[in-house]
Amino acid sequence: QVQLEESGGGSVQAGGSLRLSCAASGSTLDYYAIGWFRQAPGEEREGIAYISSNDGSNDGYTYYPDSVKGRFTISRDSSKNTVYLQMNGLKPEDTAVYYCAAELFGAKTTVIKLTGWNFWGQGTQVTVSS
Repeated sequence: QVQLEESGGGSVQAGGSLRLSCAASGSTLDYYAIGWFRQAPGEEREGIAYISSNDGSNDGYTYYPDSVKGRFTISRDSSKNTVYLQMNGLKPEDTAVYYCAAELFGAKTTVIKLTGWNFWGQGTQVTVSS
């Protein structure tokens, strides 16, 4: 069983930056692909960043949809068993609850699926004011 805990959310003005953390306990995150998602009130959950598992063939693979490409960066720190989401150039439309999810041995993808993840965190609120 893997427990995921997001942190780093908060309130920021437009153009600002935040770094979210997805810390894991119960297993090493290297075996898992990690996805970051967000959900604004009244809207569907959206996958915004993905990093594949460190299984030797897909190490370091990342993917972003156009909505965040060039502004958000996902990275992994194996020594801290944590995956980060660096968010720069934040916009009011980035306001949402942000979640991370883990999939065992997740490989390369160009679609961040919304279902089929093994574990989810509880989420952290990000609010961007204009």
